[in-house]
Amino acid sequence: MNNRYLTPLAILSLVGLIACTPTRVGDQVALNSPATWQHAPDTRTAETVDLKTWWQGFNDPLLNELIDQALAANHDIKIATARVREANAMVTVAEAALYPSLDFSLSGGREKRIDRIVGVPSGQGIKLITPTADAVSGGLAARWEIDLFGGRHLEAEAAAAQAQGSQEGLHAAQVGLLAQVATNYLQLRGVQQRTGILQNNIALQRERLRTLQAFVKAGLANEADLARQQTLLQGTEATLPGLVNAEQNLIHRLGVLLGEPPESLGNRLATVGPPPNEALNQLIPFMVRQAHHERNQPLAVRPEPFGDAQESLVDGAIQGSPRSLPAMPKLLPADLLAQRPDLRLAQTEVSAAAASLGSARADLYPKLVLSASGGLGALAVGGFPSLADSVYALGSGLSAPIFNAGRIRAQITAADARLEQVAANYEKTFLLALEDVENAFVAHRSATDSAARLTQAEASAEKAYRLVDALYQRGAATYLAVLDAQRSKLEVSDERAKAETAVSVAMVSLYRAFGGGWALDSSVNAVANASAR
Repeated sequence: MNNRYLTPLAILSLVGLIACTPTRVGDQVALNSPATWQHAPDTRTAETVDLKTWWQGFNDPLLNELIDQALAANHDIKIATARVREANAMVTVAEAALYPSLDFSLSGGREKRIDRIVGVPSGQGIKLITPTADAVSGGLAARWEIDLFGGRHLEAEAAAAQAQGSQEGLHAAQVGLLAQVATNYLQLRGVQQRTGILQNNIALQRERLRTLQAFVKAGLANEADLARQQTLLQGTEATLPGLVNAEQNLIHRLGVLLGEPPESLGNRLATVGPPPNEALNQLIPFMVRQAHHERNQPLAVRPEPFGDAQESLVDGAIQGSPRSLPAMPKLLPADLLAQRPDLRLAQTEVSAAAASLGSARADLYPKLVLSASGGLGALAVGGFPSLADSVYALGSGLSAPIFNAGRIRAQITAADARLEQVAANYEKTFLLALEDVENAFVAHRSATDSAARLTQAEASAEKAYRLVDALYQRGAATYLAVLDAQRSKLEVSDERAKAETAVSVAMVSLYRAFGGGWALDSSVNAVANASAR
């Protein structure tokens, strides 16, 4: 065969070998996804929800502001963003091995060696001298490892999969951050509502204690009733420090999530609804200053009915509750694979492990390296003409493993075990995601049912209070009965506030379980902006 046909044929054969990549390993993992959710409510008539900005469904401007600040300043987001930059740089490092490397070198020097003696004619004969030699050389050297069996390509694919995994890690950090901010904020508002209700309850019990003290002086009550009321008041007051402690802890947690010192949010997140005790004490008149000393005689002064002012006061104790809730998301179990960052991260780990296994297998096959170098050199020896010339070298090398004490086979076994681990972890992560969503559905339904029943109970307590108040106005009920009815209503209001907070938190958990809070386009832009800074 003519030599001019050998080179094209060799090149075509080389390209064919590179294209087939016999060491590639599949990265698909079969997952058994259910068709529907077991505990999901009927959402056929629900409106479509934007998972990217789900928290805006609470219609709370301060919550929106806190989340924007957290996304911009949270340290976990900054750490995850830096990891994305690092992983993207490592992709460039891995892909660089696919291309030839070209190096420039330049060297020069002067030397005088005693073993280099030259005889020079002189007037007295031959004179032996040790001349000084100046040498300069420079040139280019190229090297290229031909990826015959795809090992380098697979290493680059593994690095790219790891970089994608770091991107999904950023998404996961964002989802978790949004859920934490919203949960802590809603719990904070719930604690503040309960604190206001408790303060009103304490004020009512103090009023009842003062009334009983007057009744005891008037002979209309005994010391046992007074002691029971003191016990009840002190027990109720003992719960207030716990709520105050919970409030401060939640404010401090939000401060850390927003990248600020824990105490920096005190003013912004202060109580925004419940009035102070003094307001209640002004609206509930203490009319019993003195009573008749004769038993079974009516009081000298009758307290005025509470009226609308007191009703508005109790309602004001719960003004911090969310005015609305986000709509129920409509996603199927299979949609989690695309929406949840932890599942996407687990998938990238499978892809990276499969590529690493293929790269490890490629080490069993020969490696072909092409090299070339060329440059100029000059040598000048004192007293003699300078010498200069160009030099070059072309070469190729082929290497194949013969004996390495089982090192390559062990690396293949380790890579295969790694692939098995991440595949099992992917399946486990999917099952945990299904569990997470189902638990969120159950928690939301349970909290919603409790809130509905407590709302009914609060309505019944309100009705009982109005009936007792009406009897009191006609003289058919005592002032203590009115206070007891109002206290019962506040106790139910406290439970209802806890249930409403649980409903809101359950909704946040549901969106977190669905992976809400990020979008691919906006996330990439956010990472690019952060990298530019």
